Amino acid sequence: MTAPLPEGFAVRLHRYVRAHDGGRTLVGGAPRRMVRLTGPAAGLIADRTIRVRDRASAALADRLLETGMADPIAAELPDLDLSQVTLVVPARDRPAALGRLLACVGGRHHVIVVDDGSDDPAAVAAVAAAHRAELVALPENAGPAAARNAGLRRVTTPYVAFVDSDVVLAPDALRILLRHFNDPRVAVAAPRVLGLRPAGRNPWIGRYEEARSSLDLGVRPGIVRPRAPVSWVPSACLLARVGALGRGFSPDMRVGEDVDLVWRLAAEGWRVRYEPAAIVRHEHRTVVHDWLRRKAFYGTGAHLLAERHGRDVAPAVFTPWSAGLALAVLAQRRWSLPVAAAIFAVAVARTSVKVRRSDRPLRLALALTADGAVATVWQTTALLLRHWWPLAAAGCLFSRRLRRAVALAAVLDTVGDLRRTGAHLDPLRFALARRLDDAAYGCGVWYGAVKGRSARALMPDFRRPAPRPPVR
Repeated sequence: MTAPLPEGFAVRLHRYVRAHDGGRTLVGGAPRRMVRLTGPAAGLIADRTIRVRDRASAALADRLLETGMADPIAAELPDLDLSQVTLVVPARDRPAALGRLLACVGGRHHVIVVDDGSDDPAAVAAVAAAHRAELVALPENAGPAAARNAGLRRVTTPYVAFVDSDVVLAPDALRILLRHFNDPRVAVAAPRVLGLRPAGRNPWIGRYEEARSSLDLGVRPGIVRPRAPVSWVPSACLLARVGALGRGFSPDMRVGEDVDLVWRLAAEGWRVRYEPAAIVRHEHRTVVHDWLRRKAFYGTGAHLLAERHGRDVAPAVFTPWSAGLALAVLAQRRWSLPVAAAIFAVAVARTSVKVRRSDRPLRLALALTADGAVATVWQTTALLLRHWWPLAAAGCLFSRRLRRAVALAAVLDTVGDLRRTGAHLDPLRFALARRLDDAAYGCGVWYGAVKGRSARALMPDFRRPAPRPPVR
């Protein structure tokens, strides 16, 4: 995994990376950090873009990719041979959906359909045969992770695409994703997952899912790892380098197996990329009780991930000053705003010392601390409305201040999300769907924690930011 980026490889600074000090100081990344560049290194960035022409530009581009400060320009990367991709499709019944997927694939790839203990295996076998797909029939239901592993063992090409049977691929989705493997350190690339448009009228839950699906990770590309803006990618569609996968998915996990895989790969030094220019469509649930059950099911995976990945699963990350700021604001006392202001001022002062090499250390420290304060507000909102909502709901019965805090958090969350997503749904029903979404997921997290007798998945992570070495 030490091969350099090839000549001509181009990367662009992420939209939310900000340059200071004439381009010598960059702030952003995944997780967020500050790096200082030497003058020659800063000179390699033109119009926020670095093109690999020599060892120095390759090293800088590689470092910025690894810190999450830059993303490959997929449109400028050369195409790779699509015949080197095998599709593995785990299926359990739903022959019509399987047929729809195989029809959109055509004959461009070798396809392995893994029948994961269907109630009607003959129907699945008939669809696979009609589309000349290889069939692997498991004698009993083993779960999607085990089914994908069974298919992976039959793959002989360098790349494998895991595609769920209820997905439809855009014609260029795999071609765009495969370009990312020009980077020799990329192990997995994942597309944006949008909803499959229904034939008739889309119900209100369907319209909410269209804008706010758990599988849709947004319009910005990024590196995928714990604490990153894109911290996971769904296994509905993943393109992977076979040589990087090792033992594949954890077969004992029926939920969260996709998160576990990409976090293991990241820990091993591989890169996982999210590429929204590649689009697939998924058949979302639009019946309310099925939708709620699926959201809760996702939540149960938090405990399993906490067992394997520890505090990376924490629902929020606070430093001492941000925790103090959140507590002061939540207290809603006369002293709350003065104390919060004092905490903020101390944080600015301490940060200005750390960035004293900047041309304007106070200004940079103010920007960094303000960003941290905004992040604290959103994390606290998520705790109240999602992970800790049972505690918050109980507390609201006794505390007027907590009721105000929860109500304000709900308004901020609804307005912010509605504005960001542009959902085709009125604010009232969007707000209802948001609260149902959070409540169902939170119930799943609590169920997993109680069943597993561990509160780790519910506990915030309190830490001091580690010092980051400068990029030279």
